[in-house]
Amino acid sequence: MKIRVLIVDDEPLARQRIRDLLKKDSSFEIVGESGNGIDAISQIQERTPDLVFLDIQMPELNGFEVLETVGVENIPQVIFVTAYDQYALRAFEVHALDYLLKPFDRNRFEEALDRARDHLEMRKNGEFSTRLREMLHEVKAETKYLDRLIVKTEGRIFFIKTDEITWIGAAGNYVSLHVSKDEHLVRDTMHGMENKLDPNKFIRIHRSTIVNLERIKEIQPWFNGEYLVILNDDTRLTMSRKYRERFKDYF
Repeated sequence: MKIRVLIVDDEPLARQRIRDLLKKDSSFEIVGESGNGIDAISQIQERTPDLVFLDIQMPELNGFEVLETVGVENIPQVIFVTAYDQYALRAFEVHALDYLLKPFDRNRFEEALDRARDHLEMRKNGEFSTRLREMLHEVKAETKYLDRLIVKTEGRIFFIKTDEITWIGAAGNYVSLHVSKDEHLVRDTMHGMENKLDPNKFIRIHRSTIVNLERIKEIQPWFNGEYLVILNDDTRLTMSRKYRERFKDYF
């Protein structure tokens, strides 16, 4: 039986390189390709590949976030692909998870395939899932979150401590930082900002809203399964059903 492979990388040439190398081995069958993390999650769930070549640095969702979203127990065998991230490389080595450091040659690629075959056998007794979970925990523990932001507004530069932010809202190609009575626009996405903030201090309650947990005064049931979030300054925000479970899990 052939090993079903999904290739995930935001660089078309990188996907082409893996595709060309896999054609040399008839025991592998390419079942799909993806250029971003969000699509990768869908393809992993729909196509159920045996092996995924997973890029780490990608827009929207990186490789680690893809793994966390799919779930360690549901993730297939993974060969990580990266261009730098030295810490991650050490984590992979410690937990015996394979990776390809760009640019890689044919010999290194074939070595990774051999290890993938071994890991596919290992997965049967749950050892692979255990190693993957430990690696994700280790990498996540080393993540450094922002403690201040530098914001330029009307020719002035503001140094804003993240603890001073009350809430953050989406504003087109920007995010709006609400600090006391002031509002500052920063060119970023909600997802990007969410990843930069400490999840023990900030939580997303809506696709367009992130809240400082210390500034929440009250939560009330609202319409259609949504909740009304009231802040210390009496600002009222909506918590959507999609993010309600995440909020419950946190507490």
